[in-house]
Amino acid sequence: MFAGHFGLAAAVKAKAPRLPLWALMLSTQLLDIVFVPFLLTGKETIEPISGETGYGANMIHADYTHSLIGALFVAMIAGWGASRLWGRRGGVIIGSVVFSHWFLDLLVHRSDLPILPGNFGNLPLLGYGLWQYPVISITLECILLISGIILYYRSFSRINEHRQGRRWVIASTLFMSLLFVLAIVTDVLNLSLD
Repeated sequence: MFAGHFGLAAAVKAKAPRLPLWALMLSTQLLDIVFVPFLLTGKETIEPISGETGYGANMIHADYTHSLIGALFVAMIAGWGASRLWGRRGGVIIGSVVFSHWFLDLLVHRSDLPILPGNFGNLPLLGYGLWQYPVISITLECILLISGIILYYRSFSRINEHRQGRRWVIASTLFMSLLFVLAIVTDVLNLSLD
């Protein structure tokens, strides 16, 4: 869901033009960024499932960073930090974008998302498992990606029409589209290589 997260960032940028695109893109991936040190220290793990391929081939035990409460905590901290830079509205938007990662992961992950950090209380794990259906998950990502690019382009072509000219809008949209296409290709390659 790498590209899908970025598509959401572009859509939000269209509605919140004062927030930097880099901050929105970073926000969509913040849970995964925080996951890396936990993975490297063995606090969280990725376990291959025998006989499976693609993204659905792994059970991700991100019991702290991708728990419902853990994601809310990271989103609140990010939102607080963003509010110091871009005001209350910016903080709410950044925090919401960080937390959106958990909702998108809920759609694609197998049942490996805990409610409480460390899976305290052994509550049921959540996840709808769309990664097990590559056509559906890639279609969902493409929809998020294309929608984000269209919203971004429409919004900024109107805003920048007089300020910086149409060429800047087209160039920035093409550059962002290239980044998104690279993200979707990475997702497809991960599915086919596994």
